[in-house]
Amino acid sequence: MLHIGCHLSVSQGFLHMGEEALSIGADTFQFFTRNPRGGSVRPLDTDDMAALNRLMAEHHFAPILAHAPYTLNGCSKTEKTRIFAREAMADDLRRLEYLDHCRYNFHPGSHVGQGAETGIDFIADMLNTCMFKGQKTTVLLETMAGKGTEVGRNFEEIAAIIEKVELQDNIGVCLDTCHVFDGGYDIVHHLDDVLTQFDTRIGLSRLKAIHINDSKNELGSHKDRHEKIGEGHIGIEAFTQIINHPALRQLPFYLETPNELPGYAHEISLLRSLYKE
Repeated sequence: MLHIGCHLSVSQGFLHMGEEALSIGADTFQFFTRNPRGGSVRPLDTDDMAALNRLMAEHHFAPILAHAPYTLNGCSKTEKTRIFAREAMADDLRRLEYLDHCRYNFHPGSHVGQGAETGIDFIADMLNTCMFKGQKTTVLLETMAGKGTEVGRNFEEIAAIIEKVELQDNIGVCLDTCHVFDGGYDIVHHLDDVLTQFDTRIGLSRLKAIHINDSKNELGSHKDRHEKIGEGHIGIEAFTQIINHPALRQLPFYLETPNELPGYAHEISLLRSLYKE
């Protein structure tokens, strides 16, 4: 079975997101833990979260994905920004303990001229500060397109962060199809080779989620501009191979394409039609 969902707004609550997911044929979804361009967060409502847990169990949801805000930059050269990142991540992870089968995804951040090695050290330190023994949530590093001074622009940088994390059982990766394509990994013509590289450098056992997005830009552009499925430079044929690949087909897929709810419903239906049971 293809496990697929899209990005939904938490503004109306957790149970509402679960109901919205079901209404468009999804069996999972992604949401921002707090204002994606700021840091404000909804009041904690454990009853609402428990109601979502019951709905997900009843309808056999795949793991859902909590996305950290874009403002979270644990490797910034500015100490104030790094402090915010640590405080936001620590708070997010405490809150997510109330949700069942939830993973936490974040962009590693930008080193802003300090160099990737320094950025990697800062990110690992943040993770080791915020993660705690016994936590339910697996934290996922997202693969990045490599624009500017982003850390995580290749599999080697992701692996270098993971190697420094103390709680190895709670760390994994979310692969973004647009990001890796824009980052220079040819998932259109050489998907097997890309996955072999991932396995060699990181390990496929670390791969826990896929952001499934087409790209407005060509291979290796380092631009990070998402496109609707089949309307970009990755294309339908490649996505058919991706969702059916033996190493990927059982993973949850999350759409982050430029869509409203009806558009997501269309893409979910399209991808389900391409999935080989």
